[in-house]
Amino acid sequence: MKKLMNDPTNVVDEMIDGYLKAHPTYIQQSPKNSRTIVTVRETKPGKVGVVIGGGSGHEPGFMGYVGDGMADGVAIGNIFASPSPDPILEAAKLVDKGSGVVILHGNYAGDVMNFGMAKELAEMEDIRVETVLTTDDVASAPKEESEKRRGIAGEFFGFKTAGAAADKGYHLDDVVRVAKKTNENTRSMGVGLSPCSLPQTGEPSFVLEENEMEIGLGHHGEPGIEKGQIQSADQVADRLLNDILADMPLEKGDNVAVLVNGLGSTTRMELYIMFRRVEQVLKEKGVKIHRSYVGDYMTSLEMGGCSITLMKLDEELAELIDYPADCPMFVQK
Repeated sequence: MKKLMNDPTNVVDEMIDGYLKAHPTYIQQSPKNSRTIVTVRETKPGKVGVVIGGGSGHEPGFMGYVGDGMADGVAIGNIFASPSPDPILEAAKLVDKGSGVVILHGNYAGDVMNFGMAKELAEMEDIRVETVLTTDDVASAPKEESEKRRGIAGEFFGFKTAGAAADKGYHLDDVVRVAKKTNENTRSMGVGLSPCSLPQTGEPSFVLEENEMEIGLGHHGEPGIEKGQIQSADQVADRLLNDILADMPLEKGDNVAVLVNGLGSTTRMELYIMFRRVEQVLKEKGVKIHRSYVGDYMTSLEMGGCSITLMKLDEELAELIDYPADCPMFVQK
C-alpha cells in the first residue's frame, strides 16, 4: 500500500506542520505543545470553550473542525491513538475565557482515560471542564448497553451543535446539554469494503476477500457484526438504515440531518448513490431531511467504505445544525 511520506515515524508532525502553513488565518500551534492547535481568531469574551480531539488518520476529523462556529481547540494524537493528557490540557487552558470548557471525544478506552485525566488536571488549575462522549455506532453494542458504543462519524454532529451553542452564548451547562442531546438523537452504522494501512507497517489493517464486505466495521478496523458478499448500493444502504431505524425509530413528520460519510477512498459518486437511497427510504416513511452532508467527514486513512448517520432534530438542534461555520476543512453559510 503506497503512501506519499518521508519518515513514517514523522507523518503526524509533518502533517500538522503542513496544515499550519496552509491555514495561518484559521489556526495556530501552541508554543508549549506541538500537538495542540487552537483558533487564531479572537473569540467572544465569556464564551464557553470547545475542545475536541482524537487520533490522527481521521482527517478532516479532528483538526479540520477548529474554526468559527465549531471547536476552539484540538488535541492531536498519533495515528488511531488518543492524544496524551498534556495537549488536551494545553488546549483547555488556551481556549478558556473564564466560562469553562466543554471537551468532546469518542468512546474509546484511551480517549476516556486521557481526556478524563486532562479534565482533572484542568480543574486543579481552576478551569471548569465538562466532557461529553459520542456513542453513535449502533453496531458496536446493543441498545441496552449503548454506553459501551463507539463514537464514529456522529461525532461531527456533536462538534457542530456544541460549537454553535457556545458561539451563540450558551452557558456551559447548556452546551453540555446540547452535546448530550445530540448524541442521544444520533445513530450511525458503517460498511467496510477494503482496509487501510498504517504508515509504520504498510500492512493492511484487516483482511477482506475481493468479493467481501463487512457490516458494522469500526473506524480503526474493529470487527463488525458480519461479513458477506458485496451487495448493491441500495441493498447496503437498506441494511444500514434498517439497523439504525430499529435502534432509533422515526415517525412520519420527523426531521433529520443525514450524513453519508466516506472512509477515505470511497468516491463521491458512490457516496451520492448511497445518499440517493437514503433519501428514498426516508421519503417513503414521511421523514424530512432538514440538512444533508455527503463526503469525507471522519475518515480512516484510505479505508474503503462508508457510514450513514441520522440525527433526529427538534427545533433547537435544527437551529444549531443550520448555524454558520468557517473552518479550514468545513464551511457552512
